[in-house]
Amino acid sequence: MSRARPRIDVREPYFTPESIDQEARVMLEQVQNLREKHRSKYAPERSALLVLDMQRFFLEESSHAFIPSAKTISRRIKHLIEAFKSRHRPVIFTRHINSPGNSGRMAKWWQDLITAESPLSHIVPELDSRAGLVIEKTQYDAFYGTQLEEALKEQGVGQVVICGVMTHLCCETTARSAFVRGFEVLFTIDGTATYNKGFHGATLLNLAHGFAYPVLVEEILAAFGRRDDS
Repeated sequence: MSRARPRIDVREPYFTPESIDQEARVMLEQVQNLREKHRSKYAPERSALLVLDMQRFFLEESSHAFIPSAKTISRRIKHLIEAFKSRHRPVIFTRHINSPGNSGRMAKWWQDLITAESPLSHIVPELDSRAGLVIEKTQYDAFYGTQLEEALKEQGVGQVVICGVMTHLCCETTARSAFVRGFEVLFTIDGTATYNKGFHGATLLNLAHGFAYPVLVEEILAAFGRRDDS
């Protein structure tokens, strides 16, 4: 008897204001053993916050690329930004922008580009991008062809905290790239989002095994003496 194959492209609001705390703790429990093997201590004095691709393209329901869980994490990301700025630590936003000349495989893979002219390419207004440096990127990896590594090293950063979208694409790829460049990576479980829980959980498992320390947003905020009331 043949079994129905699960749809891996389904979009679901696995993070909602009501569910995010419980869902994130379940996800943390699933990687806890790996986390214990690579315990990292958050160090505000040498850290930077990377806010990846929180653009209208992914957060507006009218967009075909809308991520149902993204609005829920945006509240937590806002708290992270405020915390980092309170300690005068770097906050770096990325804005994914493509043209036919720099898209590489992106255009063929997705049959779509986020162009600079599109209103959907802008970072959502609820996150004040004036609070930090905005870097434009063309690929999943925020380090590829950008000044990100230089900007981090100029400010004495040895540890990066990653949040934003999408968990299994730009966030995961950037986390791996940061690791191979010598940065300690803290990856927020409830500060990243993608299309569904399957993609999200797979990223956490892979990163916890080889590249990053998964954390809850509240753990980062606690180091600043703050609480997450979202």
